[in-house]
Amino acid sequence: MIDHGFFDRTGRRVTLREVGDENWRAVADIVPLDEQRSHVPAMAARYLLLSMREDSWNSLAVYADDVVVGHVMWGLDEDGSHWIGGMLIDGAEQGKGLGRALLLTMTGWLAAQEGCRTIRLAYQPDNAAAGRLYKSLGFVPTGAVDGDEVIAELTPSRVGNR
Repeated sequence: MIDHGFFDRTGRRVTLREVGDENWRAVADIVPLDEQRSHVPAMAARYLLLSMREDSWNSLAVYADDVVVGHVMWGLDEDGSHWIGGMLIDGAEQGKGLGRALLLTMTGWLAAQEGCRTIRLAYQPDNAAAGRLYKSLGFVPTGAVDGDEVIAELTPSRVGNR
């Protein structure tokens, strides 16, 4: 379990846990709000399959106390950068500060990994809510793109300084 002591706005402790036999179905069933489907898949099951079929991604379940509320992936690039991808909070759970607590937990954990030089993520430029969240946590656009997505990064020295 990855726990950096962050809580959502309702007071639930947010942790990240391995996806396994006891929680994979709950993770697979995570769905975004309808209006978010242009930015993320219709269900977290797609992200689980990516992490099972491709060696570059690792899936984690997002918990609020003992309830699965989301999914996030992480990966390590050949240049030494750590990536956050496949972040999805269940539509019914949104607006409670879970995304912020998830990212604070994830960036803290990634920054502590040996050799972590930078933490990156990518998002669609018209996803204004995501862009605001990432910027508020210290992520800065690199000027590079991945397909139609903006790549932003955070240096480990800036983790916790926000």
